[in-house]
Amino acid sequence: MRYIDHFPETVKEIENEWITMPDGVRLAARIWLPESANVKPVPAILEYIPYRKRDFKRIDDEVNHRYFAGHGYAGVRVDIRGSGDSEGVLTDEYLETELSDGERIIEWLAEQPWCDGNVGMIGISWGGFNGLQIAARRPEALKAVISVCSTDDRYADDVHYMGGCLLGDNLSWASVMFDRNSLPPDPEIVGDKWRDMWMERLEKSGLWKKNWLEHQRRDDFWKHGSICENYDDIQCPVMAVSGWADGYSNSVFRMLENLKVPRMGLVGAWSHRYPHDGIPGPAIGFLQECLRWWDKWLKGTDNGIDREPMLKAWMQESMPPSTSYEERPGYWLGLNEWPSRKVRNIRFLLKNEQTLKVYEKAVEAKPMWVQSPVNLGMFAGKWCSYSAAPDLPADQREEDGGALIFDSDPLKEDLEIIGRPCADLQVEVNQPVAMVAVRLTDVRPDGKATRVTYGLLNLTHRNGHESPEKLEPGKKYKIRVKLNEIAHIFPAGNQIRVSISTSYYPIAWPSPELVMMKLYGEESSIDLPILMEEGDAPVSFEEPVAARPSTQKGVLQAPSVQWNVNKDLVFDRSEMDVIKDEGRFFLDAIRLEMAAKSREKYAITGDDLESIRAEVKAKKSLKRGAWQITTRTKTILTSDKDYFFLHATLDAFEGDERVFSKNWREKIPRDHM
Repeated sequence: MRYIDHFPETVKEIENEWITMPDGVRLAARIWLPESANVKPVPAILEYIPYRKRDFKRIDDEVNHRYFAGHGYAGVRVDIRGSGDSEGVLTDEYLETELSDGERIIEWLAEQPWCDGNVGMIGISWGGFNGLQIAARRPEALKAVISVCSTDDRYADDVHYMGGCLLGDNLSWASVMFDRNSLPPDPEIVGDKWRDMWMERLEKSGLWKKNWLEHQRRDDFWKHGSICENYDDIQCPVMAVSGWADGYSNSVFRMLENLKVPRMGLVGAWSHRYPHDGIPGPAIGFLQECLRWWDKWLKGTDNGIDREPMLKAWMQESMPPSTSYEERPGYWLGLNEWPSRKVRNIRFLLKNEQTLKVYEKAVEAKPMWVQSPVNLGMFAGKWCSYSAAPDLPADQREEDGGALIFDSDPLKEDLEIIGRPCADLQVEVNQPVAMVAVRLTDVRPDGKATRVTYGLLNLTHRNGHESPEKLEPGKKYKIRVKLNEIAHIFPAGNQIRVSISTSYYPIAWPSPELVMMKLYGEESSIDLPILMEEGDAPVSFEEPVAARPSTQKGVLQAPSVQWNVNKDLVFDRSEMDVIKDEGRFFLDAIRLEMAAKSREKYAITGDDLESIRAEVKAKKSLKRGAWQITTRTKTILTSDKDYFFLHATLDAFEGDERVFSKNWREKIPRDHM
């Protein structure tokens, strides 16, 4: 990414501005403005997240919002109530208070003398979520949204559950917010009351993981904030953005299909990052695309972006398996509609001889049995790739020994897919609660196997996520497993592999008892969405650029990542150990030293389901002169066949003195999980 120093507009920065809510709580905002905005008002671009504008997100905010301000917009970053420097307490995601506060912020922005009354919202992850959720409430001044790495369905496609299975990232994400939300506001912003605000957060923010575990089916808790409940609630244009290595690609395609407003989908090879900083590459000039979107919908400029392809997607070429890629070769594909008439689902049978064949007349079924090792999934990487190094799936041969696999013949010509593969399986199981994982893999002539996409299904959710139904052991069921959306080229000479397993830990928490599954191959199939023609229009982007940050970041200790999968052959103990040291840095503009480190462990002994243990430890610190803050958190999840057991600790230090400590021990019934 190239940094830019000079813009059409001279930019001024407001380090902190208070926005008062109707109940008197003040939210902290950082604002970048064109110097001419007070005489020539401009639209405002709002990013509204809990990730601490003052320090941890400071530089990211500068490179984005200073760029917008330099091109004639007001860039505005607001800390959600109870986070960063904002007053109040934050007790969960996307609460009614957060969304109503967001409406008031937009109203306040539209009233400012430097704003022309038009507002857009942009955000990645949390900010992508609440941008959609606030748009569904239709505040008058909100005219357009850019939603990056987000979802329209908080149950089916978020970090908590997938296919009705409890995700391992549910714990790691809960621990991230548990840790981050334990930090105080900056005394230079809030003054002497910083300690009282800190103590209130430590005492009242709570254990969010408990909330999420208490809602294991798709109930009103998850429907709140899920715009898929009524897509027609959104009446402003939406650009939906994600990456194939991200956990949120599916929602882009659903929103293109179901929204009725002007919309555009953009999906690259990236992980959970803004596309101008996209890894794996190629990164693109995303901020330029944002400007074009804002110019059209906030300023009324006829720049043609509304006549470009509805979907712009990176068609990935085949690559050897790796846990990280700097870049994924491929090409940009433009489609004018989604679903596209250029894509056709072709059905492949899962034959008894464990081959994958284009649909033909079935013969008498001969069932195949599988009981996967519970630790199958240790080489699966993360549910959502956050840094793409090294959290992508490894060679799938490490996993396929414990699964049923079906291989096609070597392909005679390239086969390109884009969309959502779906597997229709006929199965029997020997337990009332079971799950299945289906992986689609690209197998090279040398045998190396790269996972292309995958899907999970808790079989008690086979008829929907709201009312799970236990299985009758020995009864045959027809189930459909939806894999994640993907665009991929299977080249001539390679083989397509479908792998089916009864476990995928730690991506998903295992079933309460060991499952033996009988699969009827001749009655089972997978539909692949094959691109039958060339795209509708060529797609290209400018080089990635951003504003040069005004804050200098001095590296006191470089970041590092360790990702180890260990097998103790004496005790038959498998463990994944992920150590992420984010390093230690000094921010010159605010004279602040900060550091962060976390460690995740996921372990199991043999097939002893009660030995499963997931643990996340985290430490964060802030230091300015004699002011030094450190927080330490630990979250542990275990289970038996009837309950989840959640144990957490939080310790906070001012200097060397521990000023706060709290422990949680929770026992939560398993609900068809």
